[in-house]
Amino acid sequence: MRESRGRLAAAQTDDAEASPGLDRLCPAFCGLDQLPWALQAQRMDSADKVFVAPHGIPVARGTTGPSPAAGRGAGPPLPVPCANPPAGIVGVVREDGRVFDGIDDIDWVRLGHAYGSAGDVPGLLHALRSPDEEERHAAFGALYANIFHQGTRYEASAYAVPFLLELLADPATPDRELVLYLVTVLAVGHDARWLPQGVPVVELRRAADGGRELLAAKPPPWHGDDETRKEYVEYTYMESLDEADQQRLWAYIELTVYDAVRAGVPLLRDLLTDVEPGLRTGAAYALAWFPQDAAGSIPALVAAAEAAMEVHEGEAATALVAAGLLGAAPDAGLLADPRPVIRWAAAIGRARVLGVDADEATVDALLAWTAAAEPGNRPATGGAEVPFLDGDLNGYAGLSLRLLGPRHTDRALDALLDRLCVAVGEQALPVAAEVLRLAFPDGRLPAGVAGAALAARQRRLVEVLTRSPGAWLIDGVSFGNFASLVGDYGLPRSREAMLAYLDAPAA
Repeated sequence: MRESRGRLAAAQTDDAEASPGLDRLCPAFCGLDQLPWALQAQRMDSADKVFVAPHGIPVARGTTGPSPAAGRGAGPPLPVPCANPPAGIVGVVREDGRVFDGIDDIDWVRLGHAYGSAGDVPGLLHALRSPDEEERHAAFGALYANIFHQGTRYEASAYAVPFLLELLADPATPDRELVLYLVTVLAVGHDARWLPQGVPVVELRRAADGGRELLAAKPPPWHGDDETRKEYVEYTYMESLDEADQQRLWAYIELTVYDAVRAGVPLLRDLLTDVEPGLRTGAAYALAWFPQDAAGSIPALVAAAEAAMEVHEGEAATALVAAGLLGAAPDAGLLADPRPVIRWAAAIGRARVLGVDADEATVDALLAWTAAAEPGNRPATGGAEVPFLDGDLNGYAGLSLRLLGPRHTDRALDALLDRLCVAVGEQALPVAAEVLRLAFPDGRLPAGVAGAALAARQRRLVEVLTRSPGAWLIDGVSFGNFASLVGDYGLPRSREAMLAYLDAPAA
């Protein structure tokens, strides 16, 4: 093995600002695509697409939980959190190997999840160890929908995490890759929210200040067998709070779940040497989101990247990117590696650590990956996959361009527009988000600005949008998420309206 492979130069970095979130379907880890679930699309309406995701529950494209069409009865727009936390919620992994000790000591019915009382959670956790595969997968789907509904976490989510970590630590647990995936998304939600900088923990803790008291003041959820008598006490409480307090409450709930998963970081490091490559890759991906533990995780990730370099390219690339998110830059020699996914990972990791001081080779690599257009709009990586951003290597490269600073703005805009011309569906979201940010640095257009009055960069973007029908569609159906993203900048929400806007004469 070449000496430069896998070498990382550590660099201390501060918490970065969180990037704007994109609602996406979170991917399964490498290897989970072999699980026996079909992705079956069904037409719902012209604005969206609903399909059966890996957890077996109908969800809308761009989300990760049950769509209204999948519902469990009518009611106010839940989810809302539930209350009465203990003195602290800390995830633990038992040294004696026992699983579920203490689960019956928790008053689950007083905790809440997306559908009200969390009294069903203990049974679902137990079902994850069932010898029956169908029962296990049904339990996973239910947990994915109720303690991680469309990316939202709840009080019950934090209480479930220690038991999920125990399951993950036990080699006898079936489908441990599924458990690891659930633990990871519970910790950080959709990773597009944090890329390309990583999780800004200091900012999260500041945002959660005061949330504990707000949560403790809320009554427990309604529970009972007669749904016709259901009372939406959580919704009523949330409606009584102003927007700032709602944000504090949600931030506190997310933080408790994040910290509960963080207690499992030592376990995640151990999984980097597991016999199963899917677990090793998933563990590397999970470690990327805990910068406060970087001092211990970086050496483990360096070793994992070196061990996987010659045997599992996707695993090695995942470890390289994870180390970069924690502040360790891959060696520049990897930019010339013969394997595309290793070159990509090196550029991503180096851009994250070096930022505006990135060398030209790193910059050139990111620009090339951003603009690339391959058959099927997926890069030629020899089958190697990484979990970040649902494996969208081009999109992640495009997001990383912002790290390079204003010196490369013109080249970044060119690359992003080239990619937007060929990106389809979800692949178009991160590209469009970045190019809109560059073309509209002041945010949303004021009302009444005509197409003829747009600045040069803005008009160029609009022209590309009119020539890029694939970006507006997902599986041949109008993509509501893309239309909303464009509309948020004051632009027309359809390609046809965009054409008319561009051709309209100035007032």
